Amino acid sequence: MLELICDQEQTLKTFTENNYAQASFFWGQLLKNKDIKVNGKKTGSDILLQAGDSVCYYLTQKQAEKPAFFEVYTDENFLIVDKESGVNAEAVYAELHRRNAECKFIHRLDRNTRGLMVFALNEKAETSLLNAFKNRLVEKKYHALCLGNFKKQTDILTAYLKKDEKNALVKIYDKKTDGAEKIVTEYAVLNKDGAFSKAEITLHTGKTHQIRAHLAHISCPIVGDMKYGDTIQNKKYGVSRQCLVAKTLRFCLDGEFAYMNEKIFSSGFEAELP
Repeated sequence: MLELICDQEQTLKTFTENNYAQASFFWGQLLKNKDIKVNGKKTGSDILLQAGDSVCYYLTQKQAEKPAFFEVYTDENFLIVDKESGVNAEAVYAELHRRNAECKFIHRLDRNTRGLMVFALNEKAETSLLNAFKNRLVEKKYHALCLGNFKKQTDILTAYLKKDEKNALVKIYDKKTDGAEKIVTEYAVLNKDGAFSKAEITLHTGKTHQIRAHLAHISCPIVGDMKYGDTIQNKKYGVSRQCLVAKTLRFCLDGEFAYMNEKIFSSGFEAELP
């Protein structure tokens, strides 16, 4: 059993997804069996929580041990993990913070994207990492399994991205548009196999859903992307989560943290069909 305390008004589902990955994996089953208690009372529905509410989860040992991430590297300053698909970045942080209260949340990764995330383990490391991300001193490369054919083997694409907050989407335009921000996405085709192309993606700007939306815009959608991709083809291949991996991380840090610059960290996940 794990007891967590709600910090603000939100639905039980949202609270669960952001705080306890294992419970979010088995959400439907837990509700059906009423294996969640709110303020001591069993619930089988997605009720509205209030700040201060107690939420207790009763998972089997097997459910509780389902991995949401794997540790890749740790020292006294940094922790790097390999996040599973279907896990909110916030839930990864919540678990790490329960283990170590000094853990600091630095950046997000989409729920259905696998791969590397870095956390700071003290304030000085946090300041260094936040500065590095802000000034684009962190090199992140992604691997994506895509449908269609890229026009070139490698290219650097420029476009304009506009958020549609109402529908939780972004839209891509070839020309400058009011309310849209410039994006730059670089790709290199790694290999091609029939209808699929695997590409390595380097972000020169880091905007919401940039990779997914930009690749779809050039008619090379990521396999399994149910928001921007090819729904018919996704159903054909039985994939409902994007085949996208935050594959490598490399840092350019100053001062006492410069020792990290010599390392390249790599995810154990591959952008491939399940």
